[in-house]
Amino acid sequence: MEEQTQSPKRRRLVLVPCPYQGHITPMLQLGTFLHNNGGFSITIAHTRFNSPDPSNYPFFQFLYLDDGIPKHEAIPVDLIAVLLDLNVNCRASFEDQMRRLIGGGGGGAGEEVVAGVIYDEVMYFCEEILSDLKVRSFILRTTCAAASLARMALVRLNDEGYFPLKECMLQNPAPELHPLRFKDLPISLTTGFTKYPTLVKGMYNLETPIKAEAIIWNTMEWLEESIVAQIKSKSTTVPLFFIGPLHRIASARTSVLNEDFNCLQWLDEQANGSVVYVAIGSIASLGEKELGEMAWGLANSQQPFLWVVQPGAVRGSKWIEALPDGFREAVGGRGCVVKWAPQKEVLAHRAVGGFWSHCGWNSSMESLSEGVPMLCSPCFGDQKVNARYLSHVWRVGLQLENGLERGEIENGIKRLMDEEQGREIRDRAKHFKEKIEAHVKVEEDQFSSRTHLKDLVSLLSSF
Repeated sequence: MEEQTQSPKRRRLVLVPCPYQGHITPMLQLGTFLHNNGGFSITIAHTRFNSPDPSNYPFFQFLYLDDGIPKHEAIPVDLIAVLLDLNVNCRASFEDQMRRLIGGGGGGAGEEVVAGVIYDEVMYFCEEILSDLKVRSFILRTTCAAASLARMALVRLNDEGYFPLKECMLQNPAPELHPLRFKDLPISLTTGFTKYPTLVKGMYNLETPIKAEAIIWNTMEWLEESIVAQIKSKSTTVPLFFIGPLHRIASARTSVLNEDFNCLQWLDEQANGSVVYVAIGSIASLGEKELGEMAWGLANSQQPFLWVVQPGAVRGSKWIEALPDGFREAVGGRGCVVKWAPQKEVLAHRAVGGFWSHCGWNSSMESLSEGVPMLCSPCFGDQKVNARYLSHVWRVGLQLENGLERGEIENGIKRLMDEEQGREIRDRAKHFKEKIEAHVKVEEDQFSSRTHLKDLVSLLSSF
């Protein structure tokens, strides 16, 4: 009897994002690329908290993890505490969902095989479970490489007695982390260091060999050449893939908030390069005084602006009730305030000439890709590393060093948009746009994102 040839099984990848916008975005973009270019079936294992709308991703399967996070904590008071809780609360449901998948309960026994799991480095609880289940794992790091290197150094600096930081030390260079100062380290300077070692050790496995098959970064090797060289010297056991900027590689609607596209019509009415776009992220929180300083800094700059203020971002207010008296009259039609904006489209608009940003990595990459110079106002974590590199290494931005103070905001906007220093910054930003456009098209160069992505697909397909 002639032996029947078996058709090859489809490969399924399970993606586990951290449930905050800056982490969800690159994971969904990566999943879109791998589905479209690698032929993989994609399962998103997501918390019920802050979950994207599955109807926007008809080719993905969604599984839900029990997270224990109240809905009202979309803007967390203590982000580190929430991340530590997620790594405890999600374990049981993730293990249960994975057992169902590899047993055929989620995708059809005999038709598919789970080729691996790509999990956000913050969701480090996945690794132990996947090791026990003998499922291959891959780590996605959604920050720049410099921020990863700085995080790895936190435990060392703590052991050397630098924490808690003293006020007099903040401007001092951080040892072995040039050009970072202590104030630029990816930690909170107000809540202390007590929770950080647990998170950092969980994310970076500093005391045990890396069990993952590979580590993936949403950055470009040429952009962080010296940092990448350092990381490669520390990570000799697993391949590293630098595949950014993902938003230029794969097109996907990733926002968990409703985007106001009407603001694009307002931009259409503005002069070329005249508008300051203001957005300080999806989990930043402002006091009434800070909101007022931002408002008057914008008004006094005399520059047109598009300002994103997320509902609930101003403590004690539903939206913008706390805007100071006289602000609306002072700006008139020169300002547009929205609850959320389609950021990629805004940054690509001809009217936008500057981006006042919290410097999250997705925002930084999107701004670099469109050649938009930045006014840097980091809030916490890796944003502070990004701001330092944007302003002092890549020199495509100006950093607000003294927090949200109306005089510094006004002067920063004027310098960025009008003065000689701003022209030089804008020229460098345009150069980065040209370089990124060329970079994402090149396939022959061993350092290009396309090459890294091709090699990543080959690795995933080999299992």
